[in-house]
Amino acid sequence: MEKKRVAVPLVCHGHSRPVVDLFYSPITPDGFFLISASKDSSPMLRNGETGDWIGTFEGHKGAVWSCCLDTNALRSASGSADFTAKIWDALTGDELHSFEHKHIVRACAFSEDTHFLLTGGIEKILRIFDLNRPDAPPREVDNSPGSVRTVAWLHSDQTILSSCTDIGGVRLWDVRSGKIVQTLETNSSVTSAEVSQDGRYITTADGSSVKFWDANHFGLVKSYEMPCTVESASLEPKNGDKFIAGGEDMWIRLFDFHTGEEIACNKGHHGPVHCVRFSPGGESYASGSEDGTIRIWQTSSPLTHDSSETLRANGLTGKVKVAAEEVSCKIEGFHIADEGGKVGEEAGTA
Repeated sequence: MEKKRVAVPLVCHGHSRPVVDLFYSPITPDGFFLISASKDSSPMLRNGETGDWIGTFEGHKGAVWSCCLDTNALRSASGSADFTAKIWDALTGDELHSFEHKHIVRACAFSEDTHFLLTGGIEKILRIFDLNRPDAPPREVDNSPGSVRTVAWLHSDQTILSSCTDIGGVRLWDVRSGKIVQTLETNSSVTSAEVSQDGRYITTADGSSVKFWDANHFGLVKSYEMPCTVESASLEPKNGDKFIAGGEDMWIRLFDFHTGEEIACNKGHHGPVHCVRFSPGGESYASGSEDGTIRIWQTSSPLTHDSSETLRANGLTGKVKVAAEEVSCKIEGFHIADEGGKVGEEAGTA
């Protein structure tokens, strides 16, 4: 029987609830890393190339909605339904600081210079925490028109952007004045907003539309209608000639940036896709789903395999194993579950 030509992803198990956010670090001397947020309350760090599990950040008491790594992948941050945003040591897994909020934290982002953490959530307040003075009160920008869904920094940390859960558009704020300087208008609420690696574009997903905006002059550059409602989109970082989108139909599609033509359609998830992100070199991309798995797909031409075949990243079924020689500098002292331990136990709060 002739074999179907399909893409075979690396499948990363470990989360016990839906995966709702993914973030790749830049390329560091130790490689690059992938952190995932899940409703199981336990963010996980992985080798970005192989998908191999490195460690789990344990300490949240509710669903984790957002996660990120700083520029050097030395610290991570997470925002949770337990009303906190936490800073973690990405080398040891230790909690460095917990920032209390008055409601659910939906989004967090490190500044490019790594000195500040931006958070937003149900409170409709953007907060900027000074990580050099973590006990000092944060700076607050409190006139967001709705619950904050996404946040990001741009223009060398001079501007921040945010989108809301309940209303359309992306708002850009001047950090010094705390005022909105521009609104990028969309018909539906923006569920994903990404600043391109070169700082040229802002990629947004709203409803069934993926849009690309000029990050400096704020004009709409491209807008493409998708086959279904999409929750997340990401622009290929190296050449900027492709983008990916994922959403409710459980498929991850690869498109040509210039024409909007579909290049590939990757099937494998068993639930809606909540987040997609390109790796920093653009050679692969990751997707996170309601089914609790992360899948890492190669950007290049798909290989020929049986359509039922999948590859597994190591150590994610049962006992935890770590390729120590590959990521030794990241693992030393980390919270690695013992032989009978479970990775990322399910939280009591969803």
